Amino acid sequence: MDATELLAATEGLSKALTPGDLDHTLGRITAAAVEVLPEVEYASITVKHGDGRLETVAPTSDILWGVDAAQYELREGPCYQAATEQVHILSPHLAEDSRFPRYAASAVAAGILAQGGLRLFDAPKSQGALNLYSTKVGAFEDIATIGALFAHQSAMAIEYAQEIKDLQDALRTRRTIGQAIGILMERYTLSDQRAFAFLARLSQQRNVKLHRVSAELVADAEHAAGEVISKS
Repeated sequence: MDATELLAATEGLSKALTPGDLDHTLGRITAAAVEVLPEVEYASITVKHGDGRLETVAPTSDILWGVDAAQYELREGPCYQAATEQVHILSPHLAEDSRFPRYAASAVAAGILAQGGLRLFDAPKSQGALNLYSTKVGAFEDIATIGALFAHQSAMAIEYAQEIKDLQDALRTRRTIGQAIGILMERYTLSDQRAFAFLARLSQQRNVKLHRVSAELVADAEHAAGEVISKS
């Protein structure tokens, strides 16, 4: 890929990865991989969770559910390697790749003849990789530079989306705790400080996080209010 093609691909990627929530962002990454990266026909993302479980998200074709699952089961293949061990791995001639003898047969039977895996993120409790697929032998031989750039920009989009999700979760938690404090203040004629202390003590006694206790209290109050309305 020459400088002009690289610039065009970079601009296309920037337009494709529009800001959004985490699910939207992951879906746009795989769609953009097919739109922007040369020779990519299908794409998915593999997430390795803290407990070792592997999960496919945002596949661009239903064929990838089985292809990815075969890699997880066999514990070999470019997407498995990129999510668990190596940062980037390419296999332009999958049928002849001695690194994946068992998986290659399964992939070729599904029509996948070339594949790549690009690490997207390394979080404290998870890792993620972008999986690229082609039905053409020899694909991805020249994808290293643009692939690394794509992975970098995708990782930035994921980080932004995760920050938005964390902020939304924090605001939601704060709002729920505030609602619970208000309920206790009204129910037991408490000050806001004493109501919060009551919640904290209940959380400690039950060994349940404060926002969970608050959510249960709010749900119970809404349920009781609903029963009163239905009987009136």
